[in-house]
Amino acid sequence: MGFQGLARLLPELERAGHLKRISQEIDPNLEMAEIQRRAYLAGAPALLFENVIGSDFPALGNLYGTLERCHFMFRKTIDRVKKAVSAKADPPALVKEALRTAWKQPLQWLGMPLTGIHALPKKISPSRAPVLACKTTLDRLPQIKSWPMDGGPFVTLPQVFSRDPNNPSLMKANLGMYRVQIAGNEYALDEVGIHYQIHRGIGIHHTEALKRGEPLKVSIFVGGNPADSFAAVMPLPEGLSELMFAGMLGGNRFRYAEVDGHIVSADADFCIVGTISGETKPEGPFGDHLGYYSLVHPFPVMKVDAVYHRKDAIWPFTVVGRPPQEDTSFGKMIHEITVPMVPVSLPGVQALHAVDAAGVHPLLLVLGSERYVPYEERKPQEILTQANAVLGFNQCSLAKYLFIAASNDDPNLDIDDIPAFMKHLLERVDWRRDLHFQTSTTIDTLDYSGTGLNQGSKLVIAAAGKPVRNLTDTVPEKLTLPGDWTDPHMALPGIMTVSAPKFETYDTEPRRMEDWIAALAADGLEGVAVITVVDDSAFAAKTLNNWLWNTFTLSNPSHDVYGLGASIQFKHWSCQGPLVIDARLKPHNAPPLLEDEAVTARVDAMCDPGNCLHGIF
Repeated sequence: MGFQGLARLLPELERAGHLKRISQEIDPNLEMAEIQRRAYLAGAPALLFENVIGSDFPALGNLYGTLERCHFMFRKTIDRVKKAVSAKADPPALVKEALRTAWKQPLQWLGMPLTGIHALPKKISPSRAPVLACKTTLDRLPQIKSWPMDGGPFVTLPQVFSRDPNNPSLMKANLGMYRVQIAGNEYALDEVGIHYQIHRGIGIHHTEALKRGEPLKVSIFVGGNPADSFAAVMPLPEGLSELMFAGMLGGNRFRYAEVDGHIVSADADFCIVGTISGETKPEGPFGDHLGYYSLVHPFPVMKVDAVYHRKDAIWPFTVVGRPPQEDTSFGKMIHEITVPMVPVSLPGVQALHAVDAAGVHPLLLVLGSERYVPYEERKPQEILTQANAVLGFNQCSLAKYLFIAASNDDPNLDIDDIPAFMKHLLERVDWRRDLHFQTSTTIDTLDYSGTGLNQGSKLVIAAAGKPVRNLTDTVPEKLTLPGDWTDPHMALPGIMTVSAPKFETYDTEPRRMEDWIAALAADGLEGVAVITVVDDSAFAAKTLNNWLWNTFTLSNPSHDVYGLGASIQFKHWSCQGPLVIDARLKPHNAPPLLEDEAVTARVDAMCDPGNCLHGIF
């Protein structure tokens, strides 16, 4: 396999029907992003924009747009990578499996040593690195702006490379996907903004460089082997570097060169090199993967020393927004590859599901094991220990709501079947006992439901044992709502949405919510476990994804969770039920993403018969 540069990949994609070329001039200001979003939702091929207005380079969108295409690109390596990750999880089991099946499938196991070789990065001379063939400037790169309020154009598939100043070994380096703003705001022509969030490896390297009083050398790779971008988002087990993973998945050793102290990816299409120090500048806004804008905040500025590119360079890009979007494919493949690592890294935990439709970090579903006291009636005990372990594990620490159920109660429970998981949990949860809050803690940088940037709360809901309620899938006949709550709908069994007046401030809303809840008639709520208070109850209940997105992106547990019959005993908050979640849009929330109507109309016209997009969607 070993695609060295995107131009080498395109013929294979085209032969397999995975690529369409668009020769008409396309504006990178909003038009390309609008086309990309439609392409993803339609399951369309990858799109090569051959004439990008204002740029010297073609751009490639929707490359990872379908799981089928991802499997096609990595068809020769994916199974061996899964085995390598399994070996990291349980080497004896992998050896045993190899011995058991090698005589039946010798070729399957013969490839494993080659995978090991591909994992080793390879240093080459700068004169042999295709990426160093040419130079350009930031303003000649495709200036792709995705959403109307974005602060400027961004690199949306960057591979940001940094090394620990105290230990510059490549095996200790970090390759991450942190968005990069290449123009706009206060940036000079040789500056870019690097938006790295909390719990990211580059942050540790930056901290160490500042301690040493020196700038941190940073390289931004764009393009190259499609495995390289995937490696940049991969949450890897301890001891397995992103460069090793890129080589294994890419079917070729990761080749690099060193120029003026900067590491460059030899086979990337582009490489932007420079340094970051202690200087920050306003970065953003940016339409992000939660479906809202991340707002303007100070982030590190990178002083750009050079922008290199190969002769046949192609600029890959993606668009994020309310899920699902193209990055959903990354999540699905990550789940595929890392499944064996979960029970090894988190004893007792059988499966994790970061819910894409809820924005990933706002909602994490967990399937655990309850084994502490098998001689007593089952209740949440061990799964609470497991929940704490999950919240201390890698990026799972950014989860805002964590719902955990004991698999003992239903060995066939599928964590990927969200309605079934929610029904199982809500049938068993005891609101007097099973709510566990963490207040004044950290949450995802991109989540604006909290009290400030990176600041918010968490809620663990744990359920184990026999069902304690029967859930209804229809609005109860005897339901009596307070006068300001209207239009009840059932989103899922046991989950009701109601519309309420516009949220005002936290100075007034808690008392108003308490008054509304006090007016509820408990005897009319049989079978209702959760009430979600929203701006538009019909919208929130219309689809599962609407309810997940509305509920978990717009609520902060410590501030927005209420309940009928609420009380505090020895610092434990509980309620009789149902639980009430205020998921209305608040004044401090970031605005949701909306397309530009004029751009939408232009792209509509491009889809008409005889025009460049006709038949693609």
